[in-house]
Amino acid sequence: MSGSKMIRLSKCRFSTVSQISETFLEDYSKHHIPLSSLQRVLLTMGSSAISLANPFRGDMIACLAETTGTKALMHCHQQMKSTNEGQRILAQKPRINTSTIDLHYFKSLPEGTVGRTYHDFLDNNKVSPDDREQVQFVDDIELAYVMQRYRETHDIFHAMLLMPTTMLGEVAVKWIEALQMRLPMCTTAAIFGASRLRSRQRHLYLNHHLPWSINTGLNAKFLLGIYYEERWEQSLEDFHKEMNITRLV
Repeated sequence: MSGSKMIRLSKCRFSTVSQISETFLEDYSKHHIPLSSLQRVLLTMGSSAISLANPFRGDMIACLAETTGTKALMHCHQQMKSTNEGQRILAQKPRINTSTIDLHYFKSLPEGTVGRTYHDFLDNNKVSPDDREQVQFVDDIELAYVMQRYRETHDIFHAMLLMPTTMLGEVAVKWIEALQMRLPMCTTAAIFGASRLRSRQRHLYLNHHLPWSINTGLNAKFLLGIYYEERWEQSLEDFHKEMNITRLV
């Protein structure tokens, strides 16, 4: 974090680090479904076909990400381990949902802060941090957490990048995720999402959003390795400077 000041972990309702970590471990044990090699192949084929036919099937997209993302999750895990901030995330395994964050507190923060920007994004786009699927098909518990963290921070990525949940905004964010995290699902979603853009959107995409996404994906700090819970009160301007993110204008 820029300077020596650490922005405090705001309004976290867990009292200890061990409780935060144990919450994920409990959820993982309840939801994990081990698969044979054949089952994994069949599930990959089925979820891929359904996802391509209907990109709004979030459950199938989540399934596809889990069955095809092992190498990418290993890459993400290594990226997170390479920084002190990422190491704390992996050790503490914080969750982002309405039982662990205080959206009323975020609303009270000044405009232009990380927490207020995230709150306004959720409110404007009518989405909830509780909407994300629980990881089921990743056998390694550390990699399962990385996938869960990705899902629960995806809306924060949108908010921090000032990208709405339109098809154009989603494709732009997916390219950044694909470049940074290497998840096959992100690459597939970016490519096929772009093919669904209307003429005017395609012009904006090719001339503005795609170059910006590529630049951000290659040059910004690793988005999954950021401990957002420590940054709710940070100004978005300082956040962008620290993360080497340039706003799309």
